[in-house]
Amino acid sequence: MAAQPQKPDWSATQYLKFATERTLAVHDLIARVRPHVHTASPRIYDLGCGPGNSTAALLAAFPGARTTGMDSSGAMLSRATAAVPKAAFEEGDLATFDTPAADVVFSNAAFHWLRSAQRMPALQRYFRALRRGGVLAVQVPDNYDAATHRLMREVAGLRGAAWASFFEGANIGDVGDARRPDLDPVEAPGVFYDALVPWAGSVHVWRTEYYHVLEDAGAIVEWVKGTGLQPYLQRIGDEGAKEAFLEEYERRLAEAYPELKDGKVLLGYPRLFVVAVRK
Repeated sequence: MAAQPQKPDWSATQYLKFATERTLAVHDLIARVRPHVHTASPRIYDLGCGPGNSTAALLAAFPGARTTGMDSSGAMLSRATAAVPKAAFEEGDLATFDTPAADVVFSNAAFHWLRSAQRMPALQRYFRALRRGGVLAVQVPDNYDAATHRLMREVAGLRGAAWASFFEGANIGDVGDARRPDLDPVEAPGVFYDALVPWAGSVHVWRTEYYHVLEDAGAIVEWVKGTGLQPYLQRIGDEGAKEAFLEEYERRLAEAYPELKDGKVLLGYPRLFVVAVRK
């Protein structure tokens, strides 16, 4: 019988193992928002705020802002509330959350968790609700075809493996099955542009690939255990099978990410950015 997918058990501690690297894109995105904010006390929503690292960066950039962080994980929100006491935090669903009268709707690495059918309608709803001159600023990982994520799919689909029974009927790679553990590919830049431009004074879309120096392939495993690997691990109901899955995944990562001269590895991490200003 196929395992039923579970809600990812997010760990703020696991996520923050690479807090510096994960927050690079936050600062880059904020830098593109700054020129469009003309009030000392903007109303800002940080959607998918996680443990609050992005919320803290927003408050550092806009110290007079009235800022609310939203996330679906209670564990993440508990960490965020303790880390950023000047902000308010709410639990919510990215597909349905309400952001009334906002100056900035900001989201770092969250919208890729929505299925394609939900993603553009949600972005359009948030954008249309902005005040005139308000800014929608979004960043999403664009790594569906990267080795990190391709190998997740390959390892999960290995026949006869100790974990194979937990992925029966999972339809990994079938974008028509919303219950599968792998995320939908991110849409092309033009799709984001076309979705927002009817209500926009301007729309800017760009892609950056960050290269993170990590200790070894095991460190890459630790990185993705905090994010994209979660839905796979949650399906595996046996600890021995889970460890075997991780060992095989790490072995293949070591082949895909060869050692540098000092023994470390270079993780390429592409991200897609969108900054749109409401007309």
